[in-house]
Amino acid sequence: MDSLFDAPKGQQNRFAPLADRMRPADLSEICGQEAAVGKGTFLYQMIERDTLPSLLLFGPPGCGKTTIASVVAQMTKSRFIKINATAGGIKEVRDVVEKAKEEMAYYGRRTIVFIDEIHRFNKGQQDVLLPYVEDGTFVLIGATTENPYFEINGPLLSRLRLIRLMPLDEEALLGILRRALADEEKGLGTYHYQTSEAVLRMIGSFAGGDARMALNLLEQTAAMVPPGGTLTEEALRQVAGEHLSLYDKDGDYHYDIVSAFIKSMRGSDPDAALHYMARMIEGGEKPSFISRRIMICAAEDVGLADPQALQVAVAAAQAAEMVGFPEGRIPLAEAVVYICLAPKSNSAINGIDGACADVRRKNSWSIPQYLKDAHYSGAAKLGQGIGYKYPHDYGGWVAQQYLPDELKDAVYYRPIQNGREKELSRQWKERRNQT
Repeated sequence: MDSLFDAPKGQQNRFAPLADRMRPADLSEICGQEAAVGKGTFLYQMIERDTLPSLLLFGPPGCGKTTIASVVAQMTKSRFIKINATAGGIKEVRDVVEKAKEEMAYYGRRTIVFIDEIHRFNKGQQDVLLPYVEDGTFVLIGATTENPYFEINGPLLSRLRLIRLMPLDEEALLGILRRALADEEKGLGTYHYQTSEAVLRMIGSFAGGDARMALNLLEQTAAMVPPGGTLTEEALRQVAGEHLSLYDKDGDYHYDIVSAFIKSMRGSDPDAALHYMARMIEGGEKPSFISRRIMICAAEDVGLADPQALQVAVAAAQAAEMVGFPEGRIPLAEAVVYICLAPKSNSAINGIDGACADVRRKNSWSIPQYLKDAHYSGAAKLGQGIGYKYPHDYGGWVAQQYLPDELKDAVYYRPIQNGREKELSRQWKERRNQT
């Protein structure tokens, strides 16, 4: 045998990918999801007793959703049918319904329907599933990488037991990789490859919690080494190329990173903020998307505590747009660090949100007569503009009611005693005390 692909005769599924060959056959082999399917959990007991209810498996790629479904398929006495939402449609669902009814009528046996990537079913297709899940025609197991509260119809979601699966941690991935190297029946054990703990950890790091990716990297690296040889860091890097972070610009994980980025700036942690921005940059995000979030944070979270923060953010956005990446990362990083280190005030967003909330309460609000437009002929006859005090005639400021009568005592701007705003609010307070 010259390589991995010269498999020994008689080895089953020798041409199947390693990730498929190593898929667990029973519950005891599932690694890293003990909280969801470990011994004694609800899901473990339901699978073991073959009394599984309809459920939704939600988690990132390679965390074990399809694996759990395959274990159910092997352990259940029910008929098991798999549908891929990318290829299936309403007609296929209706065919499954007829088969499920026949299975129950003639054999007294339940049907379990597994729909991978169920979020790809549109609203109409999901609605077709609802009555059959509700009346027990079949048990539905859905799998999705997307936030189910965004992608799954509320009525259908309410009838499914939601099982949250997490990315596999490093130790779980290491266990999976070691087992694949040692397993002579399904894995690479017959090739007697050698490797170091450091290489296995690097594979786990590249995989980012995805068991399928980790096993693919292991298999591809092994294919470059003769039997009995050593899997090295150099061989792994040739296979992996330039490592790209997990970052789907259209997926739920994308918004989690953006959220962490904004909250890190708001929380004044430059190290964390730069980390999350780096993940966006390495994931292929556009400078304009990142700079918009920086400008919003400068206005919303720094605000009047340091008004210059918004100027820095706008300048960085313009610079990044002009030079593009990779150099554009530098002005954006400057703005991010500035915002992190700046004092914080959210008085501006609180003020406008409070004002908007009041405005929405009714369709029209009055305007004091002396504030209305008085620049046209006949305005004075309507009483408009009469009595208006021109601030510059009083040294730049004069006590005067500007709010509608209905809101004359309303307060929207509540200053934060931080940074530059502390002085600005002191001056404002002195003026108000003159009224």
